[in-house]
Amino acid sequence: MNPATQVPHSGTATMTRGMVLLFAFCCGAIVANIYYAQPIIGLIAPDIGLTSTMASFIVSLTQIGYALGLFFLVPLGDLLENRKLMIITTVVAIASLLAAAFTDQPNVFLLVSLLVGFSSVSVQILIPLAAHLAPEESRGRVVGGIMGGLLLGILLARPVSSVVADHFGWRAMFVIAAGLMAAISVVLALTMPKRQPDHSASYGQLLGSLWTLLRQQPVLRQRAFYQGCMFATFSLFWTAVPLELARNHGLSQTQIAIFALVGAIGAIAAPISGRLADAGHTRVASLLAMVFASLSFLPAFIHPAYSVIGLAVTGVVLDFCVQMNMVLGQRAVYALDAKSRSRLNALYMTSIFIGGAFGSSIASVVYEQGGWLWIVIVGSAFPLLALFRFISASQKPSLATA
Repeated sequence: MNPATQVPHSGTATMTRGMVLLFAFCCGAIVANIYYAQPIIGLIAPDIGLTSTMASFIVSLTQIGYALGLFFLVPLGDLLENRKLMIITTVVAIASLLAAAFTDQPNVFLLVSLLVGFSSVSVQILIPLAAHLAPEESRGRVVGGIMGGLLLGILLARPVSSVVADHFGWRAMFVIAAGLMAAISVVLALTMPKRQPDHSASYGQLLGSLWTLLRQQPVLRQRAFYQGCMFATFSLFWTAVPLELARNHGLSQTQIAIFALVGAIGAIAAPISGRLADAGHTRVASLLAMVFASLSFLPAFIHPAYSVIGLAVTGVVLDFCVQMNMVLGQRAVYALDAKSRSRLNALYMTSIFIGGAFGSSIASVVYEQGGWLWIVIVGSAFPLLALFRFISASQKPSLATA
């Protein structure tokens, strides 16, 4: 390895534009693994023998696996050499994706879904590494740029998966994803900078410190709660909307892919919110994100002839708000303690994906019981809950900018 790629313990190296783009691409490609199944659960479930009400557990178990990886693997970013840790998790992701492609057993597929999520957490080691390398005055912009790539990966995973499944079958998507992860592992090995953290605690002590951080950092608790609620709505919407589009609007998988592609417009929120955070507008931007997320479901009540357009508007606005709030939260959390960024990020993102797993797990049941109206009601309730908590916390001086 070229010495130029070694990251000093002091963090004097900085993020170049090329490195930001590379980090953004890798994050987007890796995080896409946990979303490929979301729009095609209607194809996967009957093929492997899952009932329609159990189908959404494919998505929720993947997100639960991701949350477990965040809690148990990401804190190691404060202890172990970062590049090696990322490569190991990527290799596990390759094996998990190939297993998903070739299994026929429902229980095995659900277990593999858990592993796909668990092994896709290397993105959450990359992002704190970028924050470590970025100077304070541009940290929000750098994190926002990389989050833009990550969020594009989330949003593009759905249309790509729908198109591939429509033309080549759903199993082909997981084979292609495994091949992409193999390429990413080579990129990580050749180009990622090394970083050996200064932290000398044991793994047990590291995990034990998570509770201490959560207890001592009220800003972390608040931002995790806000984004957990926002991501519950995000997952609820994107798990249920393919069912609504296919059943009540007659859209094919390719047409659903085009619909999901429209939602990717919301990814522009990440760099915008990073700049807003750097400029000191975190509180106002967070307030607007929660308000408009709760209002984003109103287009469902327009004339039935334009209902698909209404759903698209909901998708774009909701994606924009969720992503803006996520980046604003990360900027606030990363500023709390530079030496604990991986653990702070683990706690923040674990809470988010617990919310996401809950949203996706109830999506099928809510939709089957009450149709899209119930999705609208439940989807609007989560960001409203975050908004009420945000307004309450804003009355406290220590949390006024959280």
